[in-house]
Amino acid sequence: MRFGNWDSTSLLRRRIITSLVAVGVAFIFTFIYVDQILLFILLPMEQMAGQTLSYIDPTEGFILKIKLALMAGLIVASPVVFTQVWLFIAPGLYSKEKRLAIPFIVMTTVFFVGGAVFSHYIVFPIVWQFLADQTLTIVDPATKASRDILIFEPRVEPAFSLYLRLILAMGLVFELPTVVLLLARIGIVTPRFLIRNIKYAVMIIMVAAAILSPDGGGVGMVAMGGPVVGLYVFSIGLAWAFGKKRQRTEDETA
Repeated sequence: MRFGNWDSTSLLRRRIITSLVAVGVAFIFTFIYVDQILLFILLPMEQMAGQTLSYIDPTEGFILKIKLALMAGLIVASPVVFTQVWLFIAPGLYSKEKRLAIPFIVMTTVFFVGGAVFSHYIVFPIVWQFLADQTLTIVDPATKASRDILIFEPRVEPAFSLYLRLILAMGLVFELPTVVLLLARIGIVTPRFLIRNIKYAVMIIMVAAAILSPDGGGVGMVAMGGPVVGLYVFSIGLAWAFGKKRQRTEDETA
């Protein structure tokens, strides 16, 4: 990596504007189909909760659709966004490092979308089901009949906020292999360094998962942190296979 006459401020401004335009165009497209996207997300929530999700603020339903279309637009526009990220950092790289452009863009897009998909089908259902199962039923001593004294009546806005938080969190943490591979190719990290610090990495991952997890029972922490630990191990393999040859040779002879 090198640093020269790199006007980072104007370059960053250009990349941000291009990314925002791409997300805006994608937002227009996704908003056309927002009802179908909303059904895709909310029907599993309703089935697991056993109740219809509701909203009480008159504007809540419309704002929900805006947020959903923006999230979907970000996912659709992610190849353009990650291309802009690469174009921002590329001026600071040597010419042979710039050849990583296509692998970087493809990997960041695939892993970001993969993290969102993993959250939708695995992490969110586990967390949502755990939270929905916290109802409390007692037996009335007088009538011997059971009745609920703690019931789950979900509102759509908090439910979607939880969904969005998990989607974005998993999408970002799934970028770990891409970041490690890029740093390994540049020569900043080595497989030996990653292995030597694995216990600290696991600790940081689990603490971060506990902070991001919406429940206090550890279910969300394991659902989020477990796959990320697996990605860290996978990243070590990528660094070993595709890292900078000079660095790898030094590790082998050390």
